[in-house]
Amino acid sequence: MIELRNITLGYGSRTLIEDATTLFECGSMVALLGRNGTGKSTLLRALAALGDVQQGEIYIDRRPLAELSRGELSRLVAFVTTERIDVEALTAYDLVAIGRSPYTNWMGRLSDDDRVAIERAMQIAGVAHMAERRVETMSDGECQRVMIARALAQDTRVILLDEPTAFLDLPNRYELCTLLSRLAHDEGKCVIFSTHELDIALSLADSIALVDTPHLVHLATPQMIASGNIERLFDSDYVSFDADTQSIRLRR
Repeated sequence: MIELRNITLGYGSRTLIEDATTLFECGSMVALLGRNGTGKSTLLRALAALGDVQQGEIYIDRRPLAELSRGELSRLVAFVTTERIDVEALTAYDLVAIGRSPYTNWMGRLSDDDRVAIERAMQIAGVAHMAERRVETMSDGECQRVMIARALAQDTRVILLDEPTAFLDLPNRYELCTLLSRLAHDEGKCVIFSTHELDIALSLADSIALVDTPHLVHLATPQMIASGNIERLFDSDYVSFDADTQSIRLRR
């Protein structure tokens, strides 16, 4: 569970999110929506303790994020970015095994329990058959699945993903987000992902956290659709949101 209490985020004198309070529960998937430059990535980085909070506090499992050590945090939060890790000769198994680093001894040796966790994570993510594949030979979709397996091997309550569907074709986008939804519901994870894929967010996410600078509005997906917030966010001279069809329409 993640709780935001009156948090303000931004850069220098520029405020992106102001005085935001909400709760992200485990066992659910949250889609983080917003236009470019509104603070989606900034919020995710703050939740992963990789960015400063200008005001307010973030709690994870009722513990202040600012008071957690790096070791404690790495057992609670996994963060998946779109950046590829193309290290020569690194296999999918090797990459997933990195997720066990918070639990290994000072020499980094894997225990039997670690190997069980790695194999289970690869099985759930659907990449067990790629264990010996080298990462540099993988497609973007395959690499993203391996990165999710690494997050699963890390065995955290929270998984954060920054635009996980970027660079993927349409079938792979839905396949990946369906996997994330299953992880949230079947594994009891709190999954939060940023996206520009409105159709995926509305069809698969349990709730929508919408960033409309400086506001953060978090509602269950049906309530968000009915609230008018999406129409206001995406309304422009060129496009509009149709709540009845839950789609973006080009203005004629």
